[in-house]
Formats: sequence, structure tokens, C-alpha cells
Amino acid sequence: MYHVINRGNYRSWIFNDDGGKAAFEKCLFEACEGFGWILHGYCIMGNHFHLALETPNGNLSKGMGWLQSTFAMRFNSYRKEHGSLFQGRFKSIVVEDWEGLGWLCHYIHLNPVRAGIVSVDNLESYERSSYAWLLRGKKGRPQCLSFGAMLDVCGHLKDGPVGRRKYGEYLAWLVEDEPRQKEMRFDRMSRGWALGSKDFKVALLEDGKKEVARRVLDGDAGDEARELLWERMLENCLSLLGRSALDIQRDAKSAEWKIGVCAYLRQDGGCRMGWICEKLRMGVAAGASRCMKRLRTGEAKEAAKVLKLLKSKIKS
Repeated sequence: MYHVINRGNYRSWIFNDDGGKAAFEKCLFEACEGFGWILHGYCIMGNHFHLALETPNGNLSKGMGWLQSTFAMRFNSYRKEHGSLFQGRFKSIVVEDWEGLGWLCHYIHLNPVRAGIVSVDNLESYERSSYAWLLRGKKGRPQCLSFGAMLDVCGHLKDGPVGRRKYGEYLAWLVEDEPRQKEMRFDRMSRGWALGSKDFKVALLEDGKKEVARRVLDGDAGDEARELLWERMLENCLSLLGRSALDIQRDAKSAEWKIGVCAYLRQDGGCRMGWICEKLRMGVAAGASRCMKRLRTGEAKEAAKVLKLLKSKIKS
């Protein structure tokens, strides 16, 4: 499940009129049908779009490539223009669970309100949004649209007249309740690379989803992702050595087991020296580097044993 976002190239207003929004909406529904996507929510703004997508077939990149290139081709043909429409590939943020997906839909539906385009009391007038489709009822609704997540997290509302009215009332309440928005992570919905717990993020990077990991580590959220992996590596080292946070605090900066762990994290994890020094309480980076020199010259024999053990027991 993903929050997918992209903007017009150089933040241009590619959806400046309703015709542009309608054309993209049509393309979006075609992509959902062709690639088997479930569309939980969307909003098309003047220069960007938000999608809450579920991809049962794991084909987000292929489908988004088709969606953006097809729309660009149709747009340029109609306007007799050429060139790239979108600001790069697209941004996709992985969503952990059903509750997070529901919160994401609330965030997306309130986008025109946050932008000052409409008031929350008049939100139904913003037509290029899944919220407008919800209010129209089930007749004529595209099959790819699913409102289960957002209605469930509002008290298991039903997709009927009463449930739709109550959902509108819920959005009106939510837009005024900033603490609740913060609890729902509204301030992070369009940032980073994953919406969820620390364990969820680490699992994404470790479970073989190489496309996700590569995109994240090369992208603007790389620092967070790398540090999550480094922390897991450090946890594995401490577990194997029978060490704890108490040992880190109690033992000397130059303790040989720390030097061995430091060497492992540097060599196998590519961890920054400053980060290692902070986590292992080894003082400043220059001091830790001097300890590493003792390992290289053969003076720190116990550290060498620790390093050898970690390399043989922990899978990289």
C-alpha cells in the first residue's frame, strides 16, 4: 500500500483547468483497471496529485510509468506541446497497515481545504477527488475505488447515505482538531519513505524487497533508512556478544570489544564513524580512529577476535 505523489515539472500547473484534471482522472482509472490496482483515495490538485494505492500484483513502478507517460502523451498531443510534464519519476511512501491507509485517505481528502481552495463545509464541490465519488453513491462508481479503509477507521461506517454523511461530519471535525491530525501523522504523510513503525521500516529493508530498499537508500529518505539498518546491525552485534546498553555506558571508550564492533560496523555496514562513536560511547571520531589503528597494527588482539566472530556469525 502506498501514498503516491508527483508534481508538474518545475511545479507547473498541469492540472490548471478541470479538463486537465478530468483527463488525468480518466487515465488513472484506466491504469487501475489495467494493472489491478485498488484505489482507496485520490485528489488531483492544480500542480500535483495524491494517490492512496494498493497494488496486489506488486507492479507500482510499471503502472505509474504507464500512467504518467500515457497522460503526458495525450496532454502534449492535445495542447500541441512537448517535453516532460512531471517532476521526475514519482514519490511513493509505503503504508504499514489498514489504519494508516485510512488516515492517509483523510489527509488526501482534506488537501483542497488545506490549500484554501474550498472550505470543509463545501468540500463536496471539489469534484476531482475520491471524496466526490463517495458522496455520489455507488451507481456509476469506478470498480477500482474502495472506501473500506477510511470508513472503517471512523467507527466502521457503512458505505450508505448515513455513513457518507457521518464521514463528512468527521472530516469537518478533524480539520479543526490539530492534535488528532498529529496523532494521525498528517505532518509526515508526504515526507520520508514509509508510514509506520520502526520495526515495519526495518522489515521492509531486510525482507528482500530490493526495489524498495534501493529506491529509499538512493533517495531523500536515505539517511533515516540507513540508520535503521545500522541500529539493527548494532543490536545483532550486542546480542551475539552478550552485551547490553549497560556495558556500553560502563566500559571504557577504548574497550576492545567496542573496537571490534566499531570495525565491523564500519567495514560491513558502512556506518559513519560519528554515529558509531555516539552509539558505543567511544568519544570523538578521532579517538575511535586511533583505536582502529591499534586493530590494524595487531595491537588490539581481543578486538580482532571480536571482529572475526561478528563477520562469521552475522549474515550481511
